[in-house]
Amino acid sequence: MASDQHNYSKTYFWNDQKTRAILYQIITAIAVAWLGYYLISNVQQNMERQSIASGFGFLQKEAAFEIGESLIEYSAADTYGRALLVGVFNTLKVAFVGMILTTILGTIIGVFTLSSNWLISKLGRMYVEVFQNIPVLLQLFFFYALFYETFPAPRQALNPITGVYITNRGIDFPVPAPHPAWSAMLWAFAAALVITWLVNRWSVKRQERSGQQFPMFWTGLAILVGLPAIVWALFGAPLAMDVPELKGFNFQGGRNISPEFSALLIGLVLYTASFIAQIVRAGIQSISHGQTEAAMSIGLKPGQVLKLIIFPQALRVIVPPLTSQLLNLTKNSSLAVAIGYPDFVQVAGTTINQTGQAVEGVALMMLVYLTFSLLTSAFMNWYNKKIKIVER
Repeated sequence: MASDQHNYSKTYFWNDQKTRAILYQIITAIAVAWLGYYLISNVQQNMERQSIASGFGFLQKEAAFEIGESLIEYSAADTYGRALLVGVFNTLKVAFVGMILTTILGTIIGVFTLSSNWLISKLGRMYVEVFQNIPVLLQLFFFYALFYETFPAPRQALNPITGVYITNRGIDFPVPAPHPAWSAMLWAFAAALVITWLVNRWSVKRQERSGQQFPMFWTGLAILVGLPAIVWALFGAPLAMDVPELKGFNFQGGRNISPEFSALLIGLVLYTASFIAQIVRAGIQSISHGQTEAAMSIGLKPGQVLKLIIFPQALRVIVPPLTSQLLNLTKNSSLAVAIGYPDFVQVAGTTINQTGQAVEGVALMMLVYLTFSLLTSAFMNWYNKKIKIVER
């Protein structure tokens, strides 16, 4: 009897599902680690055999090439490391601005497709069908060519608004002249955002407690505009502007948005927004029409129904696929190399051509885009958990 129990316990140990799962994971981890070690060692041996330099020491060497656009100071005398940092910031600029614009545009188009107005609904659906079915690279080429073929040279610049000039070299526009007031106003605006968020939280709790609505829109607008305006007045209300002026063959002063950046941003936003519009449409349609009728029956206006009833529930359906589209926008920004915008891929490609260290260069590209994607996913996952319905 004791021997039978012993055999049964041994059989049960090997047939246990959890034990097998752990064993399989250990074997898989060992196999992956061995494969990684084999590949890395094989690459190192081949590079040594062909006398190819390895390591990241090249990042400290002089880059010796210019970059057309940069958010930070850069010259050809700087290092490869700083050049790559310029590329990172250029990619971040496109991705950050693109995410905001494409989310706004996609949401608007998605609502348009469900409009009861026949013309608005058809225009929304036409937009989706056109931009969704044209490859994004072709759209980038189109908008890039549009700038160079449609707009004139600087000497014949279009001047739709005083101080704003549109040419085949981009859009030049005036900006405030350097003054301490502007940085102080930026901090004031950041503080206004925090205050507005706190007031909004208070207004929501107040409405839940008493049923009384608070004019949050106008209050928030007053805070966001008023606080920076007060700071501006305290610093002497500076009005001096740095206006672009034609000098030689181009404009000097002000700020310039290059054709490459404009074409890349417009192409990515229009393309990605067509997919987000479909996501928003599906999210709204996932909410029972009975809820809309119930909201209308208690006197809510269509805009209030959308804001207070439909969207809060639809977000649970919208956010997960929206995250994927925002990630696609960031990754598609690597197509900037096709139209000459100096994003990270183009800068890293130039670095590889000059140093010959392709393995390290490609590894840095993968690491940068992986980091961007993980940060975006982390934020969107946090937001998704924040808006989910908590069951009691």
